[in-house]
Amino acid sequence: MTKEQFAEALAAQGISLTDRQKEQFDQFFRLLVEWNEKMNLTGITEEGQVYIKHFYDSITPAFYFPFDQVKSVVDIGGGAGFPSIPLKICFPHLKMTIIDSLNKRMSFLQHVASELGLADVHPVHGRAEDRGQEAGYREQFDLVVARAVARLNLLAEFCLPFAQPKGHFIALKGADITPELNEAKKAIKTLGGKTRKVETFQLLEDAGERNIVIIEKIEATPKNYPRKAGVPAKKPLV
Repeated sequence: MTKEQFAEALAAQGISLTDRQKEQFDQFFRLLVEWNEKMNLTGITEEGQVYIKHFYDSITPAFYFPFDQVKSVVDIGGGAGFPSIPLKICFPHLKMTIIDSLNKRMSFLQHVASELGLADVHPVHGRAEDRGQEAGYREQFDLVVARAVARLNLLAEFCLPFAQPKGHFIALKGADITPELNEAKKAIKTLGGKTRKVETFQLLEDAGERNIVIIEKIEATPKNYPRKAGVPAKKPLV
């Protein structure tokens, strides 16, 4: 996928990029490749592949959810800036928080935000289980996003505590989501969520099937969730 094809594909979905936004994507690509030589950010570095498998893929939730109607967003486990930075470039009004357990990735994200001139980008070092119990983060966001971090039942415990009631959690997942959806039903309900829709589509250029899971937060998450760091992974809600 060329930069031009990328812009055209987004335009076909109603997202028109300005020249400045195109330049920001180009800068982001160059910084990603440069910093990837110093730290493990991605195994994908060829420009066309980055544009389709990282940039375009990160923006696909906006094809199914009105990002112009939300302000505060938190990306859980988004240390390389996916989906947060592509979404922030496309929707500059977003107040974007990015939480990741690897501190060195926060330095990368701070640098990206500075170089691209992106205001209101807040990289936060920490584990979701810990931050999700803190008053400054718990139930403070219109929208929570996460991309390919963990199985959905585990991901729900990481993410739903951050969404305010009537807010949403969007999981960007790969192929064959049905087993995960069935496995996660109890967790989603326990944590105050309700699955509103699942959108299945093929990424462009035969890059594989993707699923967007949109979950609404219909009631507050019980205080004992998320459990302490490490516990959800050892004893996932099923």
